[in-house]
Amino acid sequence: KDWGHFNLVATNFAQKGFVFIKFNFSHNGTTADKPTEFADLEAFGKNNYSLEQDDLESVIDELERGILLPEEECDLDNIYLVGHSRGGAMVIIKACEDKRIKKVASWAGVSYIGTRMTPDQQKAWEKEGVVYIPNARTGQQMPMYWQIMEDYEANKERFNVEKAAKKLKIPLLLVHGTNDETIHIEEAEKLHKVAKNSKLHKIEGANHTFGGKHPFIDEELPYHARNAVKETVNFFKE
Repeated sequence: KDWGHFNLVATNFAQKGFVFIKFNFSHNGTTADKPTEFADLEAFGKNNYSLEQDDLESVIDELERGILLPEEECDLDNIYLVGHSRGGAMVIIKACEDKRIKKVASWAGVSYIGTRMTPDQQKAWEKEGVVYIPNARTGQQMPMYWQIMEDYEANKERFNVEKAAKKLKIPLLLVHGTNDETIHIEEAEKLHKVAKNSKLHKIEGANHTFGGKHPFIDEELPYHARNAVKETVNFFKE
């Protein structure tokens, strides 16, 4: 939640009149003491999609109970979700399942959350029980335990992002950069094609993080990130 320009993203939404809550998933590898560092690699390795859905539900539940914020500060009849990258898939799945969600936005989101490895790589992963992914920024070897695939296989229908998007009865916004080097814009186009009430907003020249990076020292959002915020604010206010 404190990566790069996300604090500025939250501030921009707040300035437009929204109560904006950003949070870390319980197993994303950061800690309360070190929110911008991967200080708990064991937790990172044991993360899975079911845990992330449970975490998101807990946040919504505690908001509804007035634990996170006083009830009078929030319009609980209009709860919206926005997620970036894999988070885009997570919010689409949650919005499909939870009637409390009234609109959902996916930024540079994936249309598929299963493994993108080759069959041989996947076999080696299953045999070893863990695979290590190098973090280019920190130099750390990030573990991913095979349990994440076991969780995915056990809940394959639930975690079918395209199927969730197709079942959505609420408005869906898909924001994607044409120069996304991580998740090709075709994934947003796939979701737009199957979702009945969706809008696809392409940002010409934008990369996967809409110009954001870590650390981010500027006092204003990058141009492409401002575009993403503006489009999402308009979508939520419509």
